[in-house]
Amino acid sequence: MSSFANFGNDLYTGKRSFDIVGRQKTWYTVSLVLLILASIGLFGRGLNVGLEFKGGSEFRVSSVTNIDNFEARGKTAVGTLDTGTDVVVTKIGTDTVRIQTEKFQNTLTDKVKSALASEFKVSENKITASTIGASWGASVSQKAVKALIVFLILVSLVLAAYFRTWKMSLAALIALAHDLVITVGIYALAGFEVTPASVIGFLTILGYSLYDTVVVFDKVRENTLLAAGSGRLSFSQAANQAVNQTLVRSINTSVVALLPVGSILFIGFFLLGPGTLLDLSLALFVGIAVGTYSSIFIATPVLADLREREPVMAQQKKHAERYQAGQARQAASAPAVSETGMQDGPDLQDRASVSAGNGTSITGRPLHPSVQTGPRNQPKRPPKSKR
Repeated sequence: MSSFANFGNDLYTGKRSFDIVGRQKTWYTVSLVLLILASIGLFGRGLNVGLEFKGGSEFRVSSVTNIDNFEARGKTAVGTLDTGTDVVVTKIGTDTVRIQTEKFQNTLTDKVKSALASEFKVSENKITASTIGASWGASVSQKAVKALIVFLILVSLVLAAYFRTWKMSLAALIALAHDLVITVGIYALAGFEVTPASVIGFLTILGYSLYDTVVVFDKVRENTLLAAGSGRLSFSQAANQAVNQTLVRSINTSVVALLPVGSILFIGFFLLGPGTLLDLSLALFVGIAVGTYSSIFIATPVLADLREREPVMAQQKKHAERYQAGQARQAASAPAVSETGMQDGPDLQDRASVSAGNGTSITGRPLHPSVQTGPRNQPKRPPKSKR
């Protein structure tokens, strides 16, 4: 822990630094690959939307004593009725089986319950059936889209007012879109079911990603204002310094957030099974990880690219380059430092010369006063009477 603290202190003071903004093409390439994969998942495989969005019937068989081969047994029970529908069977907890089908009429629902009770050796009282219409899912989707639009508009206005520049607002929105597309694309590629809880998780991670980006941008604004006043750093260099200074903080915050979410995800996946807890924790875990990446490697480099095109920032970059070139020339022309820690000057050269005993070296040059040898001029001693 002490070494990690020293590492963070080195990043903050500038003793150690990573060129994050300067290598923006690398991060853009990584994000482009992720976005291409997400697009393949979204437009190729498509989202696995839950029952709440497409409508259908759901049966839950509880208190099952023998849950072995639950998936095959559930499909077999529904298949005996020749319904001609797709059946999705999942296990919830340790003794509950969930069967999802297309929407059935009441008479067919009763037959399915009887078939499931016979297959899993339970009474029909242990089986619950519910039917959800597709209109409910469409209403939820419309409200989620409206909430997202309102959220983005308010975020844009607040960021533009706080940072006094629309380019910071645009960079933050690009990072948000990056996080949302990649997170939803991962859901599509992996075949995770999208439920209303997943939608809530998607909206939540946008707020988390924005929070982390605002913290980094606040430090960027502070550093760039100082750089503009001193003329020693360009905008990109000051922004890169800000990212390094907040890097450890971003990592610590993300780890602290991911640990409890990961614990809930583990419990939901291995113990509880599909449900609201699993859907919400899965969306949060993926979104927080992607949001941390975007706030460090995407938001600030995009902002630097937007600002460096301004004439004022281009002029500041020229001033910074001239100043840094002058500092480099001054460092190159500075006198070397010897192993004793003292600069090599005339005094050291004279001390290394062999004295001729008359204040000069064997080369004929006068020795430095501090190294001249021979009798010293002592003041004459006054007579004893005067003493």
